[in-house]
Amino acid sequence: MISAGDFRKGVTVEIDGNVWAIVEFQHVKPGKGAAFVRTKLKNVMTGAVLERTFNPSDKYPKAHIETKEMQYLYNDGELYYFMDVETYEQLPLNHDQVEDAINFIIENMSVNIRFFKGNPFSVEAPNFVTLTITECEPGVRGDTATGASKPAVLETGYRVNVPLFVNEGDKVRVDTRTGEYMERI
Repeated sequence: MISAGDFRKGVTVEIDGNVWAIVEFQHVKPGKGAAFVRTKLKNVMTGAVLERTFNPSDKYPKAHIETKEMQYLYNDGELYYFMDVETYEQLPLNHDQVEDAINFIIENMSVNIRFFKGNPFSVEAPNFVTLTITECEPGVRGDTATGASKPAVLETGYRVNVPLFVNEGDKVRVDTRTGEYMERI
């Protein structure tokens, strides 16, 4: 159990049968009345965000989130298959569970999958990935003084803006947290 007075950013708690991660918190001590904790919570299963206040003495069970490294195998159209690298068991996940991570992962890439009570709820791609450009317009020579960029399509189908000197077939590093181009490899 964790009291609301001990809430910190990143702590996960179980409230009303749902698992919530604390995104922001603020301990408020008004001049008149009792102190309270103002929080912004994010539901780890659905992604819904909620603002709520708590009495600092309220107690809630701490939610234990398990993270397991798994390898992305393939997609059969509806499901995405991941393999546990220790037991070789395969885990099929639907598109809602892989969400944004699928834009940055290719076959045989290792990812972290988060579980709550044995149920997978999210896939986290590595912070930086190296992917190949499959479609890209050629850059216009002499148009580099402004630091301009052009759209490009990665091997996963994700669209990213790249500098004019990057061409089709080049490998680039992408930050998966922001979806932005970092450098050419």
